[in-house]
Amino acid sequence: MIAGAAARLMTLLPPERAHRAALNALKQGLGPKVRTPVDPVLATAIAGMELAHPVGRAAGFDKNAEAPDALLDAGFAFVEVGGVTPRPQDGNPAPRLFRLRADKAVINRMGFNNEGLDAVKARLEARAGKPGVVGVNLGANKESDARAADYAILLKSLSGLADFFTLNISSPNTPGLRNLQGAQALDELMKRVNDTRWTEPVFIKVAPDLEPADIDVIADAALRHRVSGLIVSNTTLARPDTLKSRHRGEAGGLSGAPVRARSTELVRAFYTRVGAELPIIGVGGIDSAQAAYEKIRAGASAVQLYTALIYQGPGLAVRIRDGLAALLKRDGYARLADAVGTEG
Repeated sequence: MIAGAAARLMTLLPPERAHRAALNALKQGLGPKVRTPVDPVLATAIAGMELAHPVGRAAGFDKNAEAPDALLDAGFAFVEVGGVTPRPQDGNPAPRLFRLRADKAVINRMGFNNEGLDAVKARLEARAGKPGVVGVNLGANKESDARAADYAILLKSLSGLADFFTLNISSPNTPGLRNLQGAQALDELMKRVNDTRWTEPVFIKVAPDLEPADIDVIADAALRHRVSGLIVSNTTLARPDTLKSRHRGEAGGLSGAPVRARSTELVRAFYTRVGAELPIIGVGGIDSAQAAYEKIRAGASAVQLYTALIYQGPGLAVRIRDGLAALLKRDGYARLADAVGTEG
């Protein structure tokens, strides 16, 4: 997330070292500081949160809430930190992060490596009162025998310190976690969460590897339990035949350009199912204003970026932001909300 030649040099480092170096640079104030005005056509709201524009930073980069304000300064309208788990954990053994340059993709099997609830809570308390929309991605510890309780613990402890929360039940890198997307498990999770006192919007982040029946189960549960919205989608276990990179066979979740079509299809499927009752944040393969526009017209009210930033650098967020404004005006939309779901 740093600027210019330094950002390009990051791609020469091993992936995890580059990730750490980028975070350190942000913490030291070396990231970009975007001050250009935002076109009013982009102003939108999702689950009661007012956003200057719909482009956000996805979870996974700033796992421990070390630099959310620097990321906001880089031009994102909102930032999601985490995933955080109740107890610290190291995650899976390295190597566990792989660039697929030829495919503009990444495979990761990080495994919710993070410093745990206490560390993230302390950092969020330290930034209390600062402007900017910051959410927290919540996960369960790998060795937990009460995963629904993990989410409730996190939500209770962090309520009041963030603008929204995401129940990440779709990471492919914690064994059995995706089982929480099943009907009974999801009902039990949401009952446990709803018994916890919290005031902020709560989203569910789903996997792209869903069948039509799974979509119905998740949509029904989300509506029944009054979830604030959906984040569609996480990384995929699928390996398209088109992958060229030598790391294409690595285990873990695939993100980036190869996921774009599937994630957009899933946004459209969920929007068709829930309409305006359940706002959607679209994630997956967004590397241009056109790709973001596809997600919005499929049914997303906002979008999040991650993998494309590795290959295109920190200026991508603003390029997408401004490109979206041009596309909306080209097609005669007076505001972004008017374009949501128009190709659903």
